[in-house]
Amino acid sequence: MAVERLAIRDQIVSSARNIFNRYGFKKATMDEIARAMGKGKSSIYYYFKSKEEIYEAVVNHEAGILKNEILKSVSQADNPVDKLRNYVFTRMKALKKVSIYYEAMASDVLSHYELINQMREKYDREEIRILKEILEEGHKQDVFRVEEAELTSFAIVTALKGLEIPMFWSNKRKDAEINLDRLLNVLFYGIIKH
Repeated sequence: MAVERLAIRDQIVSSARNIFNRYGFKKATMDEIARAMGKGKSSIYYYFKSKEEIYEAVVNHEAGILKNEILKSVSQADNPVDKLRNYVFTRMKALKKVSIYYEAMASDVLSHYELINQMREKYDREEIRILKEILEEGHKQDVFRVEEAELTSFAIVTALKGLEIPMFWSNKRKDAEINLDRLLNVLFYGIIKH
């Protein structure tokens, strides 16, 4: 029974993901989610107490997708420089696949929900942790000059967030991918002559 219950929860999350993609969090309704599954609204309430709870499940699902893609990409690299590059490219490209997650992390409209703020903090910490490990490995191998790995990780995550909309959510995506490599050179090699 527990397996069947998990399967139904997954179906609800999948249907809700489509509804949230189409209408956004504010305009989506429990009726639409239930209709998309071909079920009554009461059966949805058996598994989730509210639209917010479903939204949280969708965001967590997409965050898992993003994290798995990043970790897979990083693990495929042989050295810290390639790990860092893979991390940035995968993170920026994968955001298109996880639009509900991105909406939750970037939207000012949702910022009044304490749940969203907690989720943002959780995923920021996770990104900083992944980057910190890469930077510490690079420092140990004498590839990176990083005095404070956590602060540097925070700065990189903050910089990437600032690049998300102009780089990947505009209509110039092809140019964005080309320019990302150039921007990485500025971010990681700086502008000061050595």
